[in-house]
Amino acid sequence: MPRYELEVRPVQCPYCWEEIELQLDPSAGDATYTEDCHVCCQPIVVYLRVDEDTGRVEVDVEPENS
Repeated sequence: MPRYELEVRPVQCPYCWEEIELQLDPSAGDATYTEDCHVCCQPIVVYLRVDEDTGRVEVDVEPENS
C-alpha cells in the first residue's frame, strides 16, 4: 500500500480560467468537495481520485454553478 503525502496541484478555474493551486490530501482516498477559487471566489467542485494500488492521484474540477 503506497504512502500518501499532501500534494499541491495546479488546476484551471472553470470560471476565470486562471491557474490556481490546490492542496490535496489523498490519504483518505477518493473525495468530492467544493473549494472557492483563490482568484475569483467562485465555487469549484473538486473530484479527487486515488488509485490505492499505485498511489496515483488524479484531480478534476468543474463549476458548481453550471
